[in-house]
Amino acid sequence: TIYSEKLILKLPEILNKKTVARSRLFKIETLDLLFSNGVERTYERLPAGSRQGVIVVAVNDRDELLLTREYAAGFHEYQLSLPKGAIDDHESAVAAGARELAEEVGFGANNVEFVKTLTVAPGHMGYEISVVFATDLYPNELEGDEPEPIELIKWPISELDTLIESDDFREGRAIAALALCKSRIKRIQSRSSG
Repeated sequence: TIYSEKLILKLPEILNKKTVARSRLFKIETLDLLFSNGVERTYERLPAGSRQGVIVVAVNDRDELLLTREYAAGFHEYQLSLPKGAIDDHESAVAAGARELAEEVGFGANNVEFVKTLTVAPGHMGYEISVVFATDLYPNELEGDEPEPIELIKWPISELDTLIESDDFREGRAIAALALCKSRIKRIQSRSSG
């Protein structure tokens, strides 16, 4: 049994909000806050922008996950992950997932389902990414906005745990997406082996 003593929390009062830096992609704000217990604190954050993200867990008819290896500027290295990108204005997460799948790895999907929306570093960022699950894939290439081709890696779903534990696969959003889709992947696996 899980027991929690629920606290009644009141959102802190924003005493002052100021933009301290801005770039083409990011805005940094400071928030001067007054908490209900009288403590004042200044926070820095990247507030929610107009565009959120989508990440795609895609399984082909050979029971393989479609992975990507692409440049990660934050670490100045290539990282193994899942197809992902921004949700365009007036686009659903499902439509964005289908588009990103075609742009990044050259496949469309007859079945794309919304799984869950995740927050990413909510203590400092107002960023969300939606997880979608795609199956019944077919070739469908769309031109994307990447500066170079993205490497496609096909990984057997029977080796899902090996992937998650691999030192090469460490992108947190991708690991969370696979964990959320694990029961869906297992259903595919049991249909294939049964």
